[in-house]
Amino acid sequence: INAEYRVRFFRNVPHFVTQFGISGNPATTAHWRNSDIRDDPVVASNVAKTMSFASAGPNTRTTQLFFNLVDNARLDGMGFAPFAKVIGGWVNIQNIYMQYGERPSQARIQSEGNAYLNADFPKLSFIKKARKVSPSDAAALRD
Repeated sequence: INAEYRVRFFRNVPHFVTQFGISGNPATTAHWRNSDIRDDPVVASNVAKTMSFASAGPNTRTTQLFFNLVDNARLDGMGFAPFAKVIGGWVNIQNIYMQYGERPSQARIQSEGNAYLNADFPKLSFIKKARKVSPSDAAALRD
């Protein structure tokens, strides 16, 4: 992933969630900002190690996602539908830099991208590489 586009974990609430999904490139963010994704039904609980879309209300999901750091079943009734579970490498999520908490401004990330984050929050963790694996390969990755 090109450094300009790296996605930072910008909202980090210990014992709750770590959130990411705003592009480091403002033009990319602008492209996707109003592309709402309809909600999925909640068929699983927001337990630790699951991933859900963040939202601002019904049918307002976009590119922002969060990992549940603990069991957050209270989010189930709010419509947050987990769609993935970490099966290997959870230690990487546990090592995300959390000290900035919720201080980064989402509006500034959207308008200024990584230039803002690099200047004001240089220690934020980011996604360097992601890949899709087949179910058979996933079995080998389990913690």
